[in-house]
Amino acid sequence: MVNSTGNPKSSKLKNIISRVSYAFGAFGNDMFYGALSTYFIMFVTTHLFNSGNKTENNRMIVYITTIITVLRIVELLIDPFIGNWIDRTKTRFGQFKPWVVVGGTITSVILMFLFTDLGGINKTHPLLYLIVFAVLYITMDIFYSFKDVAFWSMVPALSFSSKERERTASSARIGSTLGGGLVGVVVMPLVLFFSLNKTGGTGDAHGWFAFGLMIAIVGIITSIAVGLGTHEVQSDLRKNKENTVGFKKIFRTLTQNDQLMWIALTYGIYAVGINILNSLVLYYFTFIMGKSTLFSVFQTINIVISLVSVSIFPKLVDKFNRRRVFASCIGIMLAGILLFSVAGKSLFLVLVAAEMFQVPQAVIFLVVLMIITDSVEYGQLKLGHRDESLTLSIRPLLDKLGGAISNGVVGQVAVIAGMTTGATAASITSDGQFKFKVMMFAVPAVFLIIAFLIFWKKSTLTEEKHAEIMAQLEKTWGKEVKPEAKEVQHNFTMTLASPVSGEIIALDKVADVTFASGQVGQGFAVKPTDGRVLAPFNATVERIFETRHAIGLVDDHGVAVLIHIGFDTVKMKGTGFVSYVQEGQYVTKGTELIEFWDPAIKKAGFDDTITVTITNSDKFSTPQILARPGELVSANKQEVLKLQ
Repeated sequence: MVNSTGNPKSSKLKNIISRVSYAFGAFGNDMFYGALSTYFIMFVTTHLFNSGNKTENNRMIVYITTIITVLRIVELLIDPFIGNWIDRTKTRFGQFKPWVVVGGTITSVILMFLFTDLGGINKTHPLLYLIVFAVLYITMDIFYSFKDVAFWSMVPALSFSSKERERTASSARIGSTLGGGLVGVVVMPLVLFFSLNKTGGTGDAHGWFAFGLMIAIVGIITSIAVGLGTHEVQSDLRKNKENTVGFKKIFRTLTQNDQLMWIALTYGIYAVGINILNSLVLYYFTFIMGKSTLFSVFQTINIVISLVSVSIFPKLVDKFNRRRVFASCIGIMLAGILLFSVAGKSLFLVLVAAEMFQVPQAVIFLVVLMIITDSVEYGQLKLGHRDESLTLSIRPLLDKLGGAISNGVVGQVAVIAGMTTGATAASITSDGQFKFKVMMFAVPAVFLIIAFLIFWKKSTLTEEKHAEIMAQLEKTWGKEVKPEAKEVQHNFTMTLASPVSGEIIALDKVADVTFASGQVGQGFAVKPTDGRVLAPFNATVERIFETRHAIGLVDDHGVAVLIHIGFDTVKMKGTGFVSYVQEGQYVTKGTELIEFWDPAIKKAGFDDTITVTITNSDKFSTPQILARPGELVSANKQEVLKLQ
């Protein structure tokens, strides 16, 4: 590892650039997804087929929406393998960024072509059109999966901290909210502006192609921004001893992670419900209210309110926890559906109801994303290996499942309700309106209720439980030091002083069973009389744990030392701890590493004993303890341990 003095200004600037780039990528990602899952179907049902034969048009609409649904569901079976493939990617450009750039570019170009009639073959050679469409669509969907899985898999790669992940995800969700909302704001004004025929409020083929072209340009630019601006944090905790390859291993990894599967089932059912209703909102404005341009007003309001809700997400979670936030959001959404169902043509009631349903979605997305992200470490502890992309591939897989099913449903609803080529609000019958409203309101409500019940009874991976998991994983750090980075030398002798002033305690006498049993490694413990932790030798800072209560050092000979301050202090979430160094920084003996406030630990009711363990002590002969238990030592003064 390259030595670093850790310039704070440079690091801060890099973090800002990375966060902005990631948020910009989320903006393009959701703009693309909104165009594909919602507005592309509007183009298909109202403009793609205009042969003059309504029966033939409706038949082709059903064919296309069925093809989309089937292809997307089939492609879902590939997604876990895509995640695993990404997990095994190693390039000089990073693990995730190549997929984001390549996938984002290819999918954008294909989507642009799909917003056309492919040279008119949809009329002259319908069968050929269906075949070409299917090939283009499945290609686009596969590359979109590579891009989407890689993009969201970067969350755990950017930080190990649950709190920092929430901040990063919130920043990305702001970009997502802007992208997903803005596409709804511009879609009809842009389509109508470039359309030669504006009658009926749905535009024409020229306008829809202009819309597709804009989405393609944004998709390419934002993908490149992620590739150039983001930075993946490298750490030994992200290293796998083995790759998860083969269908059986992939299936076993997913199914044995019970918390991942329960949140996946919850989100899958929820995604189907919200995608059906979301996809039909534009139809409601166009064919029930007869005012498609008012959809832009709704989306503008939605952007503003959603940005506020996403911005306060960390505070909501801190005050109410994720479970309560999730439950509250589902309650608000159900109330919104009820109001929407009786709003009729009242713009005020429609806007209020639609916002009650739309706004909580951004918050629920973050709750689910955080739980799925935390299940990476849950699975790592339970299964013995870490599968970031494989785990994170579940969320976009479920989004696409919801989108696939809703695409099929929306196509059928449009045909049944008469909302196809040439239709206007005046041409929709009362029977058509009734069938439309049942599918738009009653069906999604049932899905949301089922999703809530599963979540409340089965999802138990809380913030507190994740903190406990991280504490256990921390104790496994340093068991295997990278040989290419630090060669362990067996023909040397070294002595180790205490990094902190206090009273020496035999390691097997400490209260924490894991440390006392030697599972973490051999070493000693100190009852501190001072809050300053100093480097006991020249070393590289390989690991600073998220709550700053522990630090991992590796010296020039490959000796890995874990200095752990207190027991259960991970629950303090960093309060009372200050770190003065950064990961990758080379420090000399006596450099102040951490400062902690001992009264804060005691006030919180935790043991303040500090353990100093050689985590790869199995590579050496048994360490010799030179200081007697009960002996008072000063930091970096007396020799406490001898290693050879």
